[in-house]
Amino acid sequence: MFSADLKRGSMELLILTVLDGPPRHGYEIGKSLEARSEGKLEFKASTLYSVLYRMEKRGWIAGRWVEKEGERRRCRYSLTAEGREALAKQRSDWRSFVDTVDLVVEGGHA
Repeated sequence: MFSADLKRGSMELLILTVLDGPPRHGYEIGKSLEARSEGKLEFKASTLYSVLYRMEKRGWIAGRWVEKEGERRRCRYSLTAEGREALAKQRSDWRSFVDTVDLVVEGGHA
């Protein structure tokens, strides 16, 4: 529904937001993004996992492999302290950006 560029620019914020709660594995993250957006945001697994790996490398999230009987092994991701700081900054930056874009798009002529 939305362009890949728009989604790409906000993906880290969206993932951090979803992980601001219990740990989730990649499939759960994708489904949560889809559910919270009422089906308007869908991400390919390859895109989602590449962002998760990048965020883990930055220290924003931590992955832990979990095995449950009768299920395959999955990596569950959770926010780190650095991730919570990144989330707070990205939320603030996002609000400022949206407010600024609204000034231009919704505002009058200068």
